[in-house]
Amino acid sequence: MEQEVTRITSFSINHDVLLPGLYVSRVDGDVTTYDMRTRRPNTGDLMDNSTMHSLEHMFATYIRNGDLKDSVVYFGPMGCQTGFYLLVRNADNAEVLRQVRLTLMKILAHEGPVFGASSRECGNYRNLSLAAAKTEAKRYLSELDARPVTFQYKE
Repeated sequence: MEQEVTRITSFSINHDVLLPGLYVSRVDGDVTTYDMRTRRPNTGDLMDNSTMHSLEHMFATYIRNGDLKDSVVYFGPMGCQTGFYLLVRNADNAEVLRQVRLTLMKILAHEGPVFGASSRECGNYRNLSLAAAKTEAKRYLSELDARPVTFQYKE
């Protein structure tokens, strides 16, 4: 007998009208899940694996070393290759936006290797590129600057 399943929150968002931006995907108790949408879905404009992987290493390291370090629960890529999820405990939207922007700027200013770029630290370390992380950080920062961030999905 098949169990009836409820559609998960992320599948209830209309991806046909979703623009890049920063959205509150859901709130579970004291944890807010942010949808850091870097690309417009269903347009064929996807992040490649190296870009996602590299930005993940850089962003996760910087955000966990910043003012939100004690509040960040998780940061990682979406399987659809159009963004990332950032989970923050006791989140203040304005402060999260400020920290996201600051983290992206830190990535742009970074000199040296990608964080965690060794076989001991990462299971696919050869797939990392600082240039790819910087390009995506710059792109997302410009998307955040292109329109007001309301944190709400458009219907």
